[in-house]
Order: sequence, then C-alpha cells, then structure tokens
Amino acid sequence: MGLTKQYLRYVTSAVFGVIGSQKANIAYVTLRGGERGRYVAVAACEHVFIWDVRKGEKVLILQGQKHEVTFLCPSPDGIHIAVGYEDGAVRIFSLLSGESNVSFNGHKSAVTVLHYDRLGARLVTGSKDTDVIVWDIINECGLYRLRGHKDIITQALFLKDKNLLVTSSKDSFVKWWDLDTQHCFKTMVGHRSEVWGMLLLNLETRLLTGSADSELRAWDINYVQEEKAEGEPKVKKGKTLLDEDDDEDNEEGEDESVEERILSCKKAGSILREARDRVISLTTDAKHSKSYLLFHLLQTNAVLLLFCVLSSVVGFLHQLVKACCVAAPCCRAQEDTVEEAAVPVVERTLKDEIIRLTNVKASAKIRWVDCLSCPGGELKVALLLQNNTIETYSLKTSDKTPTANKTARLTLGGHRTDVRTLAFSSDNLAVLSASGDTVKVWNRSTLQVIRTMACEYALCSLFVPGDRQIILGTKSGKLQIFELASGSLLETVDAHDGALWSLSLAPDQRGIVTGSADKTVKFWEFELIKDQGTGQKRLTVKHTRTLQLEEDVLCVRFSPDQRLLAVSLLDCTVKIFYTDTLKFFLSLYGHKLPVLCLDISHDSTLIATGSADRNVKIWGLDFGDCHRSMFAHDDSVMFLQFVPKTHLFFTAGKDKKIKQWDADKFELIQTLEGHHREVWCLTISPNGDHIVSSSHDKSLRLWERTREPIILEEEREMVREAEFEESMSKGDAPVVPGETQGEAAPAGKKTVETVKAAERIMEALELYKEEMRKMEEHKYACENAGKQVETLSNNPTFKTLLLQLHFCCLSFFQPSRYVLDVIKKVRSSELEVSLLVLPFPYVPELLRLFNSYIQQGLEVELVCRCLFFLLKIHFGQISSNQMLLSVIDELRTNTLSKVHEIRDVMGFNRAALQFLQREIESKEDVMFFAEATGRLEEKKKRRRKRERAVLTIA
Repeated sequence: MGLTKQYLRYVTSAVFGVIGSQKANIAYVTLRGGERGRYVAVAACEHVFIWDVRKGEKVLILQGQKHEVTFLCPSPDGIHIAVGYEDGAVRIFSLLSGESNVSFNGHKSAVTVLHYDRLGARLVTGSKDTDVIVWDIINECGLYRLRGHKDIITQALFLKDKNLLVTSSKDSFVKWWDLDTQHCFKTMVGHRSEVWGMLLLNLETRLLTGSADSELRAWDINYVQEEKAEGEPKVKKGKTLLDEDDDEDNEEGEDESVEERILSCKKAGSILREARDRVISLTTDAKHSKSYLLFHLLQTNAVLLLFCVLSSVVGFLHQLVKACCVAAPCCRAQEDTVEEAAVPVVERTLKDEIIRLTNVKASAKIRWVDCLSCPGGELKVALLLQNNTIETYSLKTSDKTPTANKTARLTLGGHRTDVRTLAFSSDNLAVLSASGDTVKVWNRSTLQVIRTMACEYALCSLFVPGDRQIILGTKSGKLQIFELASGSLLETVDAHDGALWSLSLAPDQRGIVTGSADKTVKFWEFELIKDQGTGQKRLTVKHTRTLQLEEDVLCVRFSPDQRLLAVSLLDCTVKIFYTDTLKFFLSLYGHKLPVLCLDISHDSTLIATGSADRNVKIWGLDFGDCHRSMFAHDDSVMFLQFVPKTHLFFTAGKDKKIKQWDADKFELIQTLEGHHREVWCLTISPNGDHIVSSSHDKSLRLWERTREPIILEEEREMVREAEFEESMSKGDAPVVPGETQGEAAPAGKKTVETVKAAERIMEALELYKEEMRKMEEHKYACENAGKQVETLSNNPTFKTLLLQLHFCCLSFFQPSRYVLDVIKKVRSSELEVSLLVLPFPYVPELLRLFNSYIQQGLEVELVCRCLFFLLKIHFGQISSNQMLLSVIDELRTNTLSKVHEIRDVMGFNRAALQFLQREIESKEDVMFFAEATGRLEEKKKRRRKRERAVLTIA
C-alpha cells in the first residue's frame, strides 16, 4: 500500500534564549585545567550549558535527550559532572569531551539531590520518590536503595572518613545510615518543619541544618567507634564546646544507647535568622582553612547571607583569649601563685564560631547559589537568578569589612520575562522575540542576538514590509515602532485604551489592523513623514477606520484575499466582517470558552480557531459551517497558524506541546515535545521550513522541516510505545523473591531497556540450545563418517588433519561465547534488573554456562556478579532442585579456585609495582603522589587527635 499523502517531519534544531533553568542548581566547574571560578555549569531545559563568565560565552553544551535537568554535581576530580533528570535518570558527562558514557536509571521521579563521595567512586542520589540510591561509579551499577523517608529528599552527604551517609527530607527528619549494613541507625527529630538544607562543617564534627522556620540549627557529632578503636583512655568528659546543660548526665558509667554505638549527634545550639521565610539552600566550600557558609532565603529582597565558619578550636581559643584579657588584673595581682581558679570559665555559643561577614544584594530574586574559595583569601560567588540571569561576585574575606563586588552578569543570551510574541522576517533569516521589558532580534542560522531594545510589555508584533522596522502592540494599548538599523524607538502611538492583543498585516502590505480589550478594531496605514529632529523620513502609522464591537477583541486576522476580516471576541464567538464596508458577514459559535487564536488558510476557504476549552474547530468561510471539532490539547490552545500555501496548521498549548494538523483530513500529523512549561506562542517562517516557539521555561526553540516522510501508523505506534514505557517506569520497583520490604532494596528499575536485555539473553540461550543440538547431530554424523574413514585408511597424517580441522571449527564457532557476548553488551547498571526479569527455566542452563566460563577463565568478575545475584534471588528453587546440586558444588569449587588465582595474580602485580616504585624513588630521589597523600592523611589524623585533647582538657 503506497502513501496517499506525504507529510514531512519537523525535528528540534536548537534551544536558545535560556541562560539558566530555574529547576536545577548552578555549580562551578573547571575545564581543561582552566582558571578556578571562571566557568559555571547551569541547566538549560534538557541540556547543560557551561558558561565562561569572563567572556559571557557558551563554551560547552552537554546534550540531553528529552527530560528536564533537575540537579548538577561536579566530581571531586573536576573531570566529570553528574546530571539528574526529571524522569529519575542520572547521566555522567565528561567535561573534556562533553560526552556521556555512564547512565543510571533507578528513580521513579525527578532527582532532587546528587553528591559524590571523597574519592569520586560512589554517587548518592535522592529523589521525589523519597528513595535514596547509592551508585558505584567504577562498576557502573547500583549498590542499594535506602528507604525510610516519607517525603522529597532535600540533601544527602557522604562522610569522608566513615562509611556513613546522612540524608534530610521534607518529612522534617534527618537520618544517619550505616552503609556497611544499609541500615538507618539514627533519626534526628529536632525539626518542626521541612529540612531544606544541610552541611557538614569542622572536619565533619558539626552538622548545620536549615528548615522552614527562622532557626538555623547546629549539631555536635561525636564518633564513638573511633575513640574506642584508637584505644584512648576513658576519662570523665568535661563540657564539650557547645554542649547544653543537660549533657552532664552522660557519665562514664552509663550504658550506651543503640544509636550511639557509631556516633552521637546532639544539638549544640541555633542561630535565629532575621527573616522568617524558609531556607532555599546552604552552600559552603571547605577546601581551605576557613569555611564560608552561604545560605539564602525565600525572600523578595534578593539578599544572600554570607558567614565565616571558624573551626571549633579556633573559636574556643578566641573566646578564651577574650576572657583572659578581662581577667588580667586579677592574674597580675597573684603572680606568685598560679591557681587553677584563676582560669576563667568560658561560655561557648554558636556566635563565636559562625561569624556574619556581609550580605550580597542581587539584582533580582535568587534561585540557586554556589561558592568557591580561591588563593589569597578571595571568595567567588555565583548566583542563578529567577529572571534568567547569572551573576558572579567576588569579595576579600581577609578584609575587616568585606564587600561583594559584581564581576559578571550574563543577560544578553535571553529575556528576563516570558516571551509572549514572535515573528519571522520575510527573508526567513531574522526572528523577533518580545517580552515584558525587551525586544530582541536573532539571527536564525547562528542564534546570536542582533539587536536588543527596551520596550513596554509586548503582546503582539510583526516585521514591517522591507524588514527595516518592527511594530509591537503592548499591554498598555500602545503601538511601538522600532528601527532595526539603529536599534532606536521611532515612535510610540497611543492606539487603544486597553491591552492590544492582536496585530495583523494587510495582504496588500499597506497597513495593519489592531484588536484590543477596549472593544474596538482599528485600521492603520503606513506613512513616511519627515522627522523634525533629523530631517529624514521615517515610518509612522495613520489611523483610518474603527470597528466598534460589544465585547473585548482577542484576535484579528485578514483573509489572504483581503475580502474578509475575522475577529474573535470574549463572548466565545468569532465574527467575520467585510473589509471594505465593515458589514457583518458570519458568526462562528460553538466554543464553550473564548477563542484565543485563529488563522485563515492561504486560499481563503478555511478558518481554524483554537479556544481555551482545549478544542480546535475548522470552519468553511463560504457558509460558516463547522467542518470538524477536534480535542487538540490537554489545556488551553494558545496559538494557531497555518503553514504557508498548505492546509496544514500548527497549534501550541499550555500542555507543553506543539501539534501539527491536517485541515482536510482532520488528522493529527505530529506532536512536537520539548518544552517543559506552557507554550505561549510560535511563528512559522514564510517558506515553512522553520518554526520558532516560546515557553514559560524561558527558552526559545527552533524546529526544522526535514526531508523525512511521516507515516501516520508508525507515529501512532511510537505514541503507544511511549505510553507503555511511561507506565512501566511508574510501576513498582522489582522485588527480590523471598525478601521482605525493608530499608534496603535493589537499586535498579524495570524499564523497556531491561526487558529488551532480558529478551536478548533468552534469545541467545535458545540459539545456544539449538546450535548445541545441531552440533550433537553433526558429531554423531562425523563419528559414523569417521568409522567409515578408519576402515578405508589408517593413515596417521590424515587423522591429524581431521583433528586440526575440528579444533579450528570449534575456535571459530562457539555458541557459548555468543551468550557471554550478549551478557557483556547489557549495561552494567541494568544487568541485575535484566537477570531479575529472566524466567527461572533459563537459569539452570545459564548456571551450567557460568561453570564453563569460570573454568576457562572468561570474564570471571562479570560471571561471578551474575552468579551471585542469581543464587540470591532464586535460592529456594535452586536448592530444591536435585539436578542443580552437582552444578552448584562444581561451581563452588571452580569459583573459589579461580578467584584465589586472580587474587594471587593481583597481589603479585601489586608487589611488583611497589618494587618498581622503590627502585625509581631510590634512583631518582623522588616521592610518588600516593605516598605524599598517605602522609597528608596521617598528618590530618594527628591534628584531629590534638584538637580532641584540647577539648577534653577544657
């Protein structure tokens, strides 16, 4: 069956106009060993933009796929960046190449937090689905899922020297997890509302939490196991730095509680904030001797609060010196005797450790913050603002009264408010976009801004014929005329008394028509008048006629033959008038809510209307009959326009979608998905090859028409597959048989990819069985043929040639190797879920294959991982099957011997490398970085011991 009508596909070409999306945070990154603090990473819808704040240029784009970015986290080595998405996926990009080779899929909804451990080998993710998942970056697989919170995860932090994790959530709880046992051993319930931010300070001995109330809480952390392991003598504890009075009950002889066997976390105090709004985020950079704490609140005054966090010992000594200075006269009077009573008693407060430095006043409401400490006492701060702007500040923390100096502001690449009107130039090369304060003209091919001009709140726009001037209709009812060459405002005309909702160019290109909320439609003609200031001619508009109506005018359009004028009114009807006499011709009624947009086809035979009732109706202009009413969008239809010289038209809706329709067959041709918020408007180029759309997500999107045809049945099949995948992703996580629902669970998630991987494994096993059966038949036939050959000739050379041919065939074709290759091609992060989907009848054959792989030494690590997982989930069925007991015994023997062999080889190689290291160090008198790192860790450990000794004595 051939194609009766051919449609061409539109695909997304570029995203521009967005500097930084508001849903994800901002983060400092380093590119190719560049200057620290020069590059920032921000989300741009589904992509990630790396901006050079010094030049104001976009230097790298990390390409996303479909879903919006929700969180960013650079790796500790600065080479990679982890990106979380709206659908729960996590991808790790290389900042050197911009490519992503590692991806994880375990959450059901948006990722809300990402954090690396100290070595960058593990990644913890939190989500709106209330789960916390720990991923192994090196093996590219999920380790475990931690359940316990009842609301969105807001923060998750690894401890550097302990295998512990601390998480916070909107359920007002802070939980401590022992990652060795995947168990929550302590839950802090000291908050009365949601916990929005959390930080570890002072070598992880202080926890700072921020919530929705006006209190910033601090908690002292005491690691119990560490003290026991170091063998320090137990002494009666004096008051620690910020212990409360009731802590004196913890005497030496008291029994330890269960949750304090690992650590104890007790409230040290709180800081009352000036504002009562909730904390948006807490940020710090503790790579230097001092930590600088930044937190900002949900305020309208756009203020960032900056604090300096002193170490506990420094704060204590600072307060002790002040107390000694006060008590100095008493000490001098008793110089001969130094009594213990002369030492003053010091009362510790949080104000001695957390010192307020300054405030940073941004130009707009702050959405996200990141900071970076630089050598020389300089602190750099990057702000992502609510109005699609990035600002960076720098301040000298060594100054007595540090002041923040603005170093950069990125505004050129986008609008501050939503773009409500778009227009294409007649040559298809320039795109006009106008928002609440500016109008910009873009080059379509390079997506660079050509002109930026200040304007009033624009609602509609068009290019004047000749593309030298543009006209805007504003919310205040004015017409603004701009000249593109100079970027200047030529004239402002007070056209209407209400909002000017619609502009339409006359087909003869001699004038325009405007419709307004003041219930009038006005006709204007272009004129050239002499400017009194310059003496040169300039463009203006002259009012010629007015059509008075009974309702507010929402949209006006000329018919291409200029015979009719269509006007949509607030009473849900569309009135059609004759252009020359302004007499009434037709009334189109049928919509239940006002018609927000309409357009007329190029041959003036059809009119399409889109309404807030989510329907699109197609009418005939000859008699005003409704040809078809179609349910178009899940929310209001905001814009509608015909493709030039066709009966195809596009609609844009508040449901974030753009759809293409056939007005003759009344069919949906294509759905363009990409915007993440309401789509306000779109414009189609005069040749129909390009579309530009704008959305509430602050982005402009360019769509291109390709030469690829669209087959409607295939499109419908793709829609059904997408719905199936979405329903599968929202399903429950796979449950391991025989295990109850607990705090720890598998990290993976059943998806279409895991199901397809399981199907490929099953198909490979079926092919393996079939090929083995054929090889058995071939072997039997060869044995019969061999007997006949043996009777004919007993030549040993002939037998040797037959054996060589047999071994060559085996080496070139081994069905078991094919199964192993299929398993190797499954993504590491999806392997366990794929094996979980695998039906049990395939497991026995797979175990026998694993035994042969281990005997041959093929991919022992991968085979052991699959083997242990299958034994874990199918333990009951395997242990009850008598046929598999011999296979399991053989597997146990072979696996132990092979793993010991591999361990011995690794130990031998490690010893050889250490020997080479000693040889090179002795010959060249150098020290390797690994040894230097080890010595640095020892130095830090000794320093922590000294600090604890000072605290105990005090």
